[in-house]
Amino acid sequence: MKVTREQFLENRRRILEAAGRLFRERGFSAVTVSEVMEAAGLTHGGFYGHFASKEDLAAQACAHSLTPGAAPVPRTASLARFVDAYLSPAHRDHPGAGCALAALGGEIGRQPEAVRRAFTEGLEARVARLAETAAQAAGSAPGGGRPEALATLSGLVGALVLARAVDDPALSDEILGAARAAFGGRPEADAPA
Repeated sequence: MKVTREQFLENRRRILEAAGRLFRERGFSAVTVSEVMEAAGLTHGGFYGHFASKEDLAAQACAHSLTPGAAPVPRTASLARFVDAYLSPAHRDHPGAGCALAALGGEIGRQPEAVRRAFTEGLEARVARLAETAAQAAGSAPGGGRPEALATLSGLVGALVLARAVDDPALSDEILGAARAAFGGRPEADAPA
């Protein structure tokens, strides 16, 4: 049976979303093509109709996870609300549903150029959105604030990575609270998810 163009695109979207979630949860090397296809509800044989290799999948899943539409900074959100949500216990505890920057950042430097390029482009889009959000909050002109956005995003990602890495729940919560306070969010642990 021939697959329609719409079904092909829907299958591809499902594969990219499943791969992005699995990569964020377990890392690139710990995920197989078969696992991605199973998570997408498709057969392994259909993989090569969509992607040339696992590397191709990784690059495209990374790009899909980091597209401006998937960016963590909603255009209507305040910077404080974004900080609270980004550094929430819920985000810390569910990397598969969270930010690819924090979940995969430590691995990207060892990935092939195509994956690194997709990550770089996604990072640039997120920095631009964060700078726009910060400029709106400060009432300043759009386009400014890139250094501050880079520093803020670096701090947020770093805090989330550290909060996920430690084996002491109290320290993990303390890291999130301290970073939320430092970047304009609420320091208390019940920050919204």
